[in-house]
Amino acid sequence: MSFTITMRQGPARLASRLPQLTKSSFRTVAPTRSFHQSTPKSANFFTSRTTVASTLLRSAPKNAFAQSSRTYMQQTQAPAADSASTVRRLLTGGAIFGGTLIGINALFNRETREDGGMPPHERQYLNSTFIHTGIGIGIIGLTARQMVQSGFVYRLMVTNPWAVAIGGLALSFGTMLGTRNIDPDNYVPKYALWTAFNATQAAFVAPLVAFAPGALIARAGLYTLAMMGSISFVGATAKQEKYMYIGGPLLAGAAIVAVSGLAPLVIPATAARTLALSENLWLYGGLAVFGGFTLYDVQKILYHARLAERGIIKKDPVNESISLELDFLNIFMRMVQILMMQQNRRK
Repeated sequence: MSFTITMRQGPARLASRLPQLTKSSFRTVAPTRSFHQSTPKSANFFTSRTTVASTLLRSAPKNAFAQSSRTYMQQTQAPAADSASTVRRLLTGGAIFGGTLIGINALFNRETREDGGMPPHERQYLNSTFIHTGIGIGIIGLTARQMVQSGFVYRLMVTNPWAVAIGGLALSFGTMLGTRNIDPDNYVPKYALWTAFNATQAAFVAPLVAFAPGALIARAGLYTLAMMGSISFVGATAKQEKYMYIGGPLLAGAAIVAVSGLAPLVIPATAARTLALSENLWLYGGLAVFGGFTLYDVQKILYHARLAERGIIKKDPVNESISLELDFLNIFMRMVQILMMQQNRRK
């Protein structure tokens, strides 16, 4: 009989059935704990974790261990893939270097030297210049890396940019002119100013190195070496003083490239096409101009070697290396910017 029927039978019958309803309700309701009631101690206290673990193992999918083992095998194969990609990149770089060398040699070096090859004094002077260039680039790279790690480059970036740019250019030109004007027999002051000049160049390169990935920096360096190596080979094996006349046109091209680099300071941001044209002129025009400067500088070094052999001037590979270092830095920085633009387009 339901609860509503009991209420219709009258209050006396309901009162007589209250104890039975109370007992049945306490039997159906879940047991509760009061604050003064202690929890009963279970006999299997230390087996609860085992029970949970076994429950999890039963509920886990059967291919869980297969998936984990498959992931482990993939992780062991990752170094092999990295080594394969490294070998592929090296082969690509070698192919680029060889193709560039053959192409530039076939295009610009149709008339070779008529004196039977490079004389020993020219070869020695050119090798000494290349050694000083490599040492200078190494100093620039190590100094730029130290500036990034010590936080000096970030402090430069938060200061007044005009003061940093003008001060950096003043130090760069001052140390370069000082190095060139010191007699090559005065080793200590000449090499000291040459090292200071390399440090100032590192300050210009460090902000670019700080934000570019290491792999991209390596690729840009490889492409720069391939470009300068092939052009230097052409300049060294070409006819004597064949490309000495391009110094004037290259200076005019360098002035145009410099003006295009300052265009964003004058042209408004709404002129998007003009800014894009100036950027392309700065990047690709700068590559062409400083590639031509590399060709000119190599032939100028050989010309100075012949003059030094006659006793007209003194041998000074430090001064000769400054020109090649500037060519390398300008080509390298543009290579980094071009590769970063390509990477951003892929994203």
